[in-house]
Amino acid sequence: AAHPARGRRRGADGHHRLSLILTLAGLFGAAFLAATVIPFASEPVLVGLQLAGLAPVWLLVVVASVGNTLGTLVNYWLGWRLESAGAHRWLRVSEVRFAQAQGWWARWGLWSLLLSWLPLGGVLTVVAGAMRTPLGVFLALVALAKTGRYVVLALVTSVILVMGRDL
Repeated sequence: AAHPARGRRRGADGHHRLSLILTLAGLFGAAFLAATVIPFASEPVLVGLQLAGLAPVWLLVVVASVGNTLGTLVNYWLGWRLESAGAHRWLRVSEVRFAQAQGWWARWGLWSLLLSWLPLGGVLTVVAGAMRTPLGVFLALVALAKTGRYVVLALVTSVILVMGRDL
């Protein structure tokens, strides 16, 4: 016969695993949504989960970064589709001007993706799609920006926690 305490422990472990999975799925969803053109902020979710201690901080940062980076693909795709449908013509931008804008974006604007973590950074990711930024370059720059933001946020939260304990 199985030992009763072992059965309870397995149940508790299973409950903990399920809780962790749901926590991380919620964070992933919040980060994904926040990266799209839908107005939403994932930072309070990350900080709240970090303060609650429901998962290791490194795991929260990884999940938020992956979710937020993948969420920008919605914007990239939206920009790509809008331009495929002739968005620059709807905006009355001539072919010459649009070609100039593409050249400027390829040389200078591309680096603005490092600011994609800012509140209006979603616009940059839509423009990147419209300008046909190579997907690998897009993902590398956006992942660096998004991950950097979450790392800094987690570090600041940790410092505040430590300082709060010392008061």
